[in-house]
Formats: sequence, C-alpha cells, structure tokens
Amino acid sequence: MAISTSIAIYFLIWWIVLFAVLPWGVRAQGEGGPPGTDPGAPVMTNLKMKLVWTTIMTTVIFAGFFLIYSRKLVSLEDLATLFGLLR
Repeated sequence: MAISTSIAIYFLIWWIVLFAVLPWGVRAQGEGGPPGTDPGAPVMTNLKMKLVWTTIMTTVIFAGFFLIYSRKLVSLEDLATLFGLLR
C-alpha cells in the first residue's frame, strides 16, 4: 500500500472515530448549566482529551486493518462470498 493511500485511509478513519467520540461525557446546559443559555449547548466539551482518544483508537483500528491487508488474511473473494456476490 502506498504511503499516500495509508495516510488517506488513516485520515478517513480518524474523522469517523472523531464523530463517534464527540458525544462521550457531554452534559447539556439544561442539566445544570447557567440560566439564560441554550439548554442543548454543552457545558464543557473536553475536546483535547477527545482528540487524544480519537487518535489512539484510530491507530489501533488502522493497525488492525493494515495487518489484515498486509498479511492477506482476507481476500477479495472472501469478501465477495461474505456479501453474497459469489456462490
């Protein structure tokens, strides 16, 4: 796999994981925030820690996919059979 392809795949996985991690631990201001603010707004996002967790999780996921790809543990024929394209 080319380095540019690896970077692109890592970047895509990172964004998907980021959107999965963003809601973790978020409390809305309606649950005890200051009065006069939107009740759906977050109290504190803790964004730096979420970026760290996103990077850690993405690295683990990418390493797993890269291992499967580089060792050829799953072939295209296996995937086609799994999805019912080959019988």
